[in-house]
Amino acid sequence: MNDIDLKNTDYYINRELSLLAFNERVLAQSGQQDVPLIERLRYLCISCTNLDEFFEVRVSSVKQKMAVSSVSVTPDGLTPTDNMKAISIQAHHLVESQYHVLNEILIPALEAQEIRFIRRNRFTSQQEKWVHNFFTEELLPILTPIGLDPAHPFPRIINKSLTFIVSLKGKDAFGRSIRHAVVQAPRALPRVIQLPPDMRGNGPYDFVFLSSIIHSYVSELFPGMKVTGCYQFRITRNSELFVDEEEIDDLLRALEGELMQRNYGDAVRLEVAHDCPGDLVQFLRAEFRLNEEDVYQVNGPVNLNRLSAVCDMVDRPDLKFSPFSPSTPAVLGDATDIFKIIQKQDILLHHPFESFRPVIEFLLQAVKDPDVLAIKQTLYRSGPDSAVVNALVKAAENGKEVTVVIELRARFDEAENIVLANKLQKAGAQVVYGIVGYKTHAKMILVVRREGSRMTHYAHLGTGNYHARTTKLYTDYGLLTSNKAICRDVQHVFMQLTGPGQKPTLKKVLQSPFTLHETIWRLIAREEENACNGKPARIVAKMNSLVEPKTIRALYQASMAGVDIRLIVRGICCLRPGIEGVSENITVCSIIGRFLEHTRVFYFHNGGNPEVYGSSADWMDRNLFRRVETAFPVENKRLRDRIIEELDFYLMDNSQAWLLQRDGRYIPSMTDGGESYSAQRALLEKFAS
Repeated sequence: MNDIDLKNTDYYINRELSLLAFNERVLAQSGQQDVPLIERLRYLCISCTNLDEFFEVRVSSVKQKMAVSSVSVTPDGLTPTDNMKAISIQAHHLVESQYHVLNEILIPALEAQEIRFIRRNRFTSQQEKWVHNFFTEELLPILTPIGLDPAHPFPRIINKSLTFIVSLKGKDAFGRSIRHAVVQAPRALPRVIQLPPDMRGNGPYDFVFLSSIIHSYVSELFPGMKVTGCYQFRITRNSELFVDEEEIDDLLRALEGELMQRNYGDAVRLEVAHDCPGDLVQFLRAEFRLNEEDVYQVNGPVNLNRLSAVCDMVDRPDLKFSPFSPSTPAVLGDATDIFKIIQKQDILLHHPFESFRPVIEFLLQAVKDPDVLAIKQTLYRSGPDSAVVNALVKAAENGKEVTVVIELRARFDEAENIVLANKLQKAGAQVVYGIVGYKTHAKMILVVRREGSRMTHYAHLGTGNYHARTTKLYTDYGLLTSNKAICRDVQHVFMQLTGPGQKPTLKKVLQSPFTLHETIWRLIAREEENACNGKPARIVAKMNSLVEPKTIRALYQASMAGVDIRLIVRGICCLRPGIEGVSENITVCSIIGRFLEHTRVFYFHNGGNPEVYGSSADWMDRNLFRRVETAFPVENKRLRDRIIEELDFYLMDNSQAWLLQRDGRYIPSMTDGGESYSAQRALLEKFAS
């Protein structure tokens, strides 16, 4: 073991390429015949939305390193330049696959179900009349064509907006010979327009792309001139916000000012119609200072993620996932006093199979209960119309002490969180923004209640956000507890977030950037020691991403000692399994199904006395060292055993599981003719019974 260099770059998978591979797995769902058709379209849109964010964040980061000639290398040994080349190859392949799925698989399948996207060269006379009227009444008044000449330089193009480059011949009213113009589509208008169902020959679900409408009548924007070409394009920009927190006095105001610049960051990708002539592509590329590898010519709409609107407009339950009703733990029933129940026992919730409603009820009862004196909560993402936020507002208005730690820097939710902060402050809540330099990503609620002559604490700790939408779509665990040690730890973390002071000593809860990583490494090392001593040793860890190099090396060392390690990693995984003499005892699977696997839960065998933690943190550098995160122990034997059993569901999955190979490829887990087993389906059945 001592002769093996665990920092060997061959032992690590590139982070960006692993993230692209995840989106390939998401896209693969679009081709699965056993997935309902509308849901297959939705998977395509999700893969496109994910790819947008990948360019806005990850590619932007790589390009910034290239711009300063950084010589730093990733753990897999790639320089920024080499990394960008590898990204470009894999991303181009992914985009080609997306449009192949759209044009060759989904559009024909949708047409067979009378859900049609009508191309402009196939409009009937009646459709053409309606479309022309739509253009005249809805589009023409708000379109602003911009001719490109010395007085009208290339306009600033908003991030991810649908835009057209138009080629012209002839002279305008002032005698100018303008060769090119730019037309930006209004952002407020939908990108897919539903045609009226009462038109002859139309089905109830006939759609036309906004881009097709503009293409059809763009010449009306340039009277007296000849349009020789019109080609859609879209620019993706660096969307990371830069705020020097050490140099500002008011983070909220600084973010408000910076948000306006997000739409105009440096360009990182150009998507353009596949039939756009080379000279125009070169013109656009030069305008946005992009390289050839940054250009993606596509056969279809340049913004496929906007097709997700169709999924909601089509009322075809037979083409969507069957609805289900999340269950509620029997112990709660119609509980009128949830605090009395939590006093007797911890309550574990597994969303979305179990309802998030008990968490809302926990807050609502705290709002109404005259014995509740204070409520403290962290908010990372909560959504615009949040029952959680409304409850906190009501509590503050009722005169309770409400403290909310809002993470203003939650990427792409900054504007929404600013609104929430102002709303809570207006109601009288104390709102703080966490610690300078560290995002607050922990998921915690603390309720302080007077019971007789003493103060009692109740806590909720979770692996996911307090967000109404994601609690129905993401898998997460939540724990409601009155355990004195855990609640005291949560109180200490809140005190640390709101006021200065030394790091508290926590007894049960693990916290980053202090004890979480050290404890994880220690627990891995304990399994390694047990294996070396001939004892059974096992680790099962489920998370979104595994990136942090020292944690990966710890897992390699444990594997080399003989520890059985099963990793369930939905997205990025930089660990390379199956390396002879290094990671032969490690398997990695990724579950892609109806629900997004978001749970972070870690199980250590511990010589037959298992330890299980739920956590807000993945095993990534940012989570372990640059965020405030928590991991909470599940100590009740019944609940702990239940989590271990549910982890086994995922390990048995041979239906929606993808297995990571040594070369970095993922292959579907095959049934080999046996019975298909889906963890998500098994959990739906378990909680329905």
